[in-house]
Amino acid sequence: MSSPYSARCAAPCRVAFASTLLLACAPSHAGEPVVPQRTPEQLDTVTVLGARPIRTVDDLANARRKANERTGGTAVIDGDSYRDRRAGTLVDALGFAPGVFVQPRFGADESRVSIRGSGLQRTFHGRGLVVLQDGTPINLADGAFDMQAIEPLASRYITVYRGANALEYGAATLGGAIDFVSPTGYDAPSFTGRVEGGSFDFRRGQVAAAGVSGRADGYATLTGTSQDGYRDHAVQETYRFFGNAGYRFNETLDGRLYFTKVDSRSQLPGNLTFAEFARDPSLAAPANVSMDQRRDFVLERLAGRLAWSPTAGDQVALSLSVSDKQLHHPIFQVLEQDSRDVGVDLRWRHESEWGGHAATLIAGVRTTNGSLHDERFVNVGGNPGAPTNIFDQHARDSIAYLEQQVALDDRWTVALGAQGLHAVRRSDDKWITGGRDESFDKTYSGVSPKLGVRAKMGEHAQVFANVSRSLEPPTFGELTGGPGVTQVDMQTATTVEVGTRVQHDKGWLDVALYHARVDDELLALNDANGNPLGTTNADRTVHQGIELGGAWDWTSRWRTSLQYLFNDFRFDGDPRYGDNALAGVPRQQVRAELRWSPVAAFHVVPGVEWNDKTWIDHANSLRAKGATVWNLRIGGDLGARWTWFADMRNVFDKRWIASTNVVADARGVDGRHLFPGDGRGLYAGVELRL
Repeated sequence: MSSPYSARCAAPCRVAFASTLLLACAPSHAGEPVVPQRTPEQLDTVTVLGARPIRTVDDLANARRKANERTGGTAVIDGDSYRDRRAGTLVDALGFAPGVFVQPRFGADESRVSIRGSGLQRTFHGRGLVVLQDGTPINLADGAFDMQAIEPLASRYITVYRGANALEYGAATLGGAIDFVSPTGYDAPSFTGRVEGGSFDFRRGQVAAAGVSGRADGYATLTGTSQDGYRDHAVQETYRFFGNAGYRFNETLDGRLYFTKVDSRSQLPGNLTFAEFARDPSLAAPANVSMDQRRDFVLERLAGRLAWSPTAGDQVALSLSVSDKQLHHPIFQVLEQDSRDVGVDLRWRHESEWGGHAATLIAGVRTTNGSLHDERFVNVGGNPGAPTNIFDQHARDSIAYLEQQVALDDRWTVALGAQGLHAVRRSDDKWITGGRDESFDKTYSGVSPKLGVRAKMGEHAQVFANVSRSLEPPTFGELTGGPGVTQVDMQTATTVEVGTRVQHDKGWLDVALYHARVDDELLALNDANGNPLGTTNADRTVHQGIELGGAWDWTSRWRTSLQYLFNDFRFDGDPRYGDNALAGVPRQQVRAELRWSPVAAFHVVPGVEWNDKTWIDHANSLRAKGATVWNLRIGGDLGARWTWFADMRNVFDKRWIASTNVVADARGVDGRHLFPGDGRGLYAGVELRL
């Protein structure tokens, strides 16, 4: 889909050929007979369909073009690429994206998502990334985000901009940005129906419709997912509605409205000890059952975008968004939270030429304001007991960014940019106990510069390098997420990145090496039983590693896909931990698939996931073992409209650890640290697209 919008510019073409044309063009010779003029022939009307892109959203081809123009690591995932399997978690959508570490905690929507160790210590919710829906952040104003708010089946494509390469999204974090872009009426089937089902009472369905009428278009999708889960006390039920409607006001101005509603209810099975894991990994932690620990929320979000293109090389986009969320969250205490966030983003992209060479200027400002009412109670069997604390919290992030990219010649391109950040975190303690007022009002400010270069290496390859600075103010999860308030400082980092990418008709390859020196890294710690202790700032840490991803068609029937991560995250001369490894993620991770497709009606795809050992504590006294998990799926096309699949996960029923708790010092003693991965499961589904 290179041009989703077709504007009719037809005009009748009446041209007289034959003798009229010959008389006009032939030389005159005296004495020659005169050829009589023939009656002009009336030809049929010819309709010419011109291509005009949607201004409010890039199509897939433009998204890939822009990603390949960055002077650093990026990826674009086609939303159709993961519809041939069970699409139940973010691993199914992002598992092969270069540089993305993603792992469900217990086979659930809620996953640990990290890029370059961003939010490394956050084993719940999300931090350290800017997550967007159609170019507008879904993060709360303090930077936290819920992955349950995302529906992979409602994405036309997903863009991943790692590190400072996400500057044009107004992202200044270590990890970068992930944008889930919805289909429109122009690029989606008129109707989609999908059903999935399988082990652990997994059920999932989608109904979607799209269409175009004159200057207007629209798309809407409703999905529902439920499962009992592999583990005890892991029942989940989630419903998501995503819709958007666009209108073309004239040749230069487009508008689009987005509406989202998510209703998510999840039991939390908690962490197991090593002894419990060895006995039965499907168990739930006893306290999670007795306290009915769970995470339930309802999210409603309305967003709009106006895009104005006064010239072919200019686009000005104004985005507005408002979201409202109610959270019921019984954990070690019961959290009842109501939040509202309002965001405004103004962005200008100018493509031109400097001295005959291509140049792109990106400039913008964004501000997000959020208010949150947080009430906490003693957990009495999952119900609120006596109040323990009440906070009224306000967060504001204001960002201005500017980047200029210039082609020095046909081969070399240089990019220079900077981003300024001013953040406010204010909390009013409305339930003062023990004479201690835990109110605070903190501000965080700074500038993140970036310098990058890119060079073409032939028709299909390029190399890139950049150096950048990142800033990350704490979320309220870091400031008030534990039993007390921890007024921590902002995390900063300087990152150097080099890499290459290859785009070929037969496939693609993306490889990057990075080294980040992090100051005041935000480390959210738990005790041995998984209860939060609050957050501290480490003095100095180092994040470095290798990001590799690719896919290649060896023949028309054989295709290989691969993702590899090497994660070297460690302290740097810390007074307590020395040069120990940071806990929380495996040092290495591999995902690979081999696809054989002899005919369109059938394909078979064996796949493997391998995780290295994972440190559980920063003292490096206790770690979880690694594992190799094999998967197998088959599927194909049943004519032009129907597709089918059967997907077996964990074929050999391996007992494996998907994620772990993160503690300061386990002293080598067993404790509640482990999140087991799912056991063997078989799933199947069919999809109809009209």
